[in-house]
Amino acid sequence: MLIKKLRPLGIIACVVLIIACFIPWAYYSDIGQSFTGFYSYQNQYGRPGKFLVLIALIALTLMLLPKIWAKRINLFVCAIGVGYAIKSYILFTSCYNAYCPEKRAGIYLMLISTIVMLVAAALPDLKLPPKKNT
Repeated sequence: MLIKKLRPLGIIACVVLIIACFIPWAYYSDIGQSFTGFYSYQNQYGRPGKFLVLIALIALTLMLLPKIWAKRINLFVCAIGVGYAIKSYILFTSCYNAYCPEKRAGIYLMLISTIVMLVAAALPDLKLPPKKNT
């Protein structure tokens, strides 16, 4: 029962991840700017949103394919996405020069959606063909 609900939940998580890359992730009051997945002051933190959107699109495509090889590749892609999301979370929310940025909703959405994508990829709803007796 739960496994059948994970596929739509994984698809929703892919869309939420794409949206989360455009919402503010952290607010840095010392420079008075909000950073998103596509913007950081003088591009100091890069643009992790590009890679995360790519991961979300690949995972979404693989979730929709009813092939076992797609489910296996999707597990690998989503695991890479979670690792990159954790790296981005640490990078954007770490303190520097005795100053800690204010975390915004986008960073939490990004992290949670990648974890949901990984759980949905780990438990796919796939009907396997019956084994042939030889």
